Amino acid sequence: MNQTERRIYLIHELLTEQPEYAKLQIPEEEDGQKRLLRSLFNIRMPLPASNEFLEIQDAYLQEETRKKGITRFSELAPVQEGIYLWQGDITTLACDAVVNAANSQMLGCFCPCHGCIDNAIHTFSGIQLRSACAKLMEKQGHEEPVGKAKITQGFNLPCRYVLHTVGPMIHGRLTHQDLEMLASCYRSCLELAEENKVKSIAFCCISTGEFHFPNDKAAEIAVRTVMDYRKQIHSSMEVIFNVFKNEDYEIYRKLLGAD
Repeated sequence: MNQTERRIYLIHELLTEQPEYAKLQIPEEEDGQKRLLRSLFNIRMPLPASNEFLEIQDAYLQEETRKKGITRFSELAPVQEGIYLWQGDITTLACDAVVNAANSQMLGCFCPCHGCIDNAIHTFSGIQLRSACAKLMEKQGHEEPVGKAKITQGFNLPCRYVLHTVGPMIHGRLTHQDLEMLASCYRSCLELAEENKVKSIAFCCISTGEFHFPNDKAAEIAVRTVMDYRKQIHSSMEVIFNVFKNEDYEIYRKLLGAD
């Protein structure tokens, strides 16, 4: 199967699962097909799938990521000892673990083709990630608290693990609790990563997107929390601050002295 054949197969299978979309016309152009497939991935509930579906999905997603271009941790240069700054798509970063800015449901973003990192990570990891998260949440029996973390496999991402954390959502002025909860997200991820013998971890800009935490203040908390953690326990885990926007790159560059 080539990528087009895989894509059409996956779309057909996902449409079959949802009778209300069974008669939906599949676009002829590639971009339209990709958007439809991503939308169907995004709205799919955590249900079992056949081995054939998973094999074809995995081959498709891994090839899509390969075409986007994978950046390997070994290719990055530190800005300080054990600290890295990298601007790019976190779903293409090959390191031990990446951090996902999740919501309290911990099941990924259900909004078709939404621009959040939660949507991207779940899309390119594959449907296995939502199922893995659903099992964790079923066992927990309640929504994920702000400031904690969970760990899953990376599945079709080039990383080994995904650490999921729920950051504070900002309504109006920042409070002391908001600051503490964001710092707790970073500490929880670092501690859980350490427990799982993670050697390199990439943090996204937690809470700065849909949750409206001010970018500059969030970066200050991120850097301070990571530095304090590394110092306090003499951690050898290497930390990558991953940014996507130029604004965040400039903020972190100044904080880390990466001139």
